[in-house]
Amino acid sequence: MHKEKGVTLIELLVVIAIVAILATAAMPLSRMTVTRTREIELRNDLRTLRAAIDAFQKDCIEKKLSSDYCKSDQDNYPESLEQLTEPLTLAGSLGGKTRKYLRRIPRDPMTELDSPDNTNNWGMRSYDDPPDSTQWGGGNVFDVYSKSDKIALDGSKYSTW
Repeated sequence: MHKEKGVTLIELLVVIAIVAILATAAMPLSRMTVTRTREIELRNDLRTLRAAIDAFQKDCIEKKLSSDYCKSDQDNYPESLEQLTEPLTLAGSLGGKTRKYLRRIPRDPMTELDSPDNTNNWGMRSYDDPPDSTQWGGGNVFDVYSKSDKIALDGSKYSTW
């Protein structure tokens, strides 16, 4: 007798069914991993921006920056996030020494860009705005927040971080 070696159709269907079940179970886990990664990126970006804003304000208070940038009517906060990426002249610097607080403005990973030309998609609050304000009063940048209205994995809104 000659026995043929190979896989029967039933064995092949069973293997395909098992692989499909495993793939179906893995999809939600991969989506959660992507969301968790974006949340970590959002937290890091907020921390970076807020640290740069605080460093700018501290340098204004300590008179390390030229008075052109530090205006008392703006409580020594930057006029815009873009100002943090520009080389700013240090006070008393005859040699033209400058300081930059950010290399670039990070992009909010939870919010779609308004336009390709405007990569600054953060919500901003001035010193005079209420803490939960969603409208920037202008004048200075005291705080930043995500404009996303989505809910985080921990149940909070991204805009409250």
